[in-house]
Amino acid sequence: MLPSLSTTLRRHLSTTTTTSPLHTKYFFISPPTLSPSPPFTPNPNPNPNPKPPKPLYRPPSTLTPQSPPHHSTLPFDFRYSYTESSPSSKPIGLREPKYSPFGPGRLDREWNGICAIAGDGKAVVEKCQKHRTKKQINLGRDGLTHNMLNDIHNFWKHEEAVRIKCMGVSTVDMKNICTQLEDKTFGKIIHRHGGFLVLFRGRNYNPKKRPKIPLMLWKPHEPVYPRLIKTAIDGLSIEETKEMRKRGLAVPALTQLARNGYYGSLVAMVRDAFLTQELVRVDCKGLDKSDHKKIGVKLRDLVPCILVTFEKEQIVVWRGKNYKPSEDGCFLPERDSFDSGCLKLQNRRFSHRDN
Repeated sequence: MLPSLSTTLRRHLSTTTTTSPLHTKYFFISPPTLSPSPPFTPNPNPNPNPKPPKPLYRPPSTLTPQSPPHHSTLPFDFRYSYTESSPSSKPIGLREPKYSPFGPGRLDREWNGICAIAGDGKAVVEKCQKHRTKKQINLGRDGLTHNMLNDIHNFWKHEEAVRIKCMGVSTVDMKNICTQLEDKTFGKIIHRHGGFLVLFRGRNYNPKKRPKIPLMLWKPHEPVYPRLIKTAIDGLSIEETKEMRKRGLAVPALTQLARNGYYGSLVAMVRDAFLTQELVRVDCKGLDKSDHKKIGVKLRDLVPCILVTFEKEQIVVWRGKNYKPSEDGCFLPERDSFDSGCLKLQNRRFSHRDN
């Protein structure tokens, strides 16, 4: 008996390996809703780094020290009350042992019983010491020059403070050096030891808004000034002036100035010498002749005194007839340490230069 047509079609449709054209014409894939879903199998590779559970909230306690301690860049001391306490009035004692109200080890400032001292400036000074860095600016016999302002701002581009070494004639008046540095650079001198200065740029210094400083291509010629040594000193005759010059060159030298040395204490030495003698001689052998005159002018204005002679590489000065010791304090002490009072640095802004 021959198979029917329906049986033949069923055979062709049920075979997937056949090459009959009817398979490609009538073959279809059942939708996924009619096919049974495979059984659920767990993931054989779970997450190797599962997210740790969120720790429970614990209120802050003074028994658990902060690690690391909090650091604040505010330039002032932390006090309990800023309006009801005066930094100028110092207490005579403490009622209890010193303990920080911020908690032990929670703040990187020392509590002295009254306030938490801002110690950021000490760290800045420590970075500028000789054993920490060799970068410095040398301020020589010409003093603070115009092009040196550009060098200072170039230093401030990478460091927040710069070390300046002062040498030579300009160190006779250290107060003038400090004043001119702060006035021309808008910085703040936070440390001074002898001829070494640390000039701080300020907390809000922006190198992109630094002032534009045109550079000098050569040193201009010095103008002509009146003669410093007169033929006859005011109030004396020519013969008395000559006799005083001879006596001045014969008196023992007060000190001998070294080339490119530090002369910050010279004014005080001359003032002390004038208390017992009327003529003072300073030995300047090895220095340039122009340095003799510059040092003499500074002594004349700061002591004050009267210039007698510059002969034989010596500076001889006379205190005058009616000499009175000066008490204006025109010179600085030998060393100015960094203290809490210097921490209130002015925030130097250069935006007003661009306006």
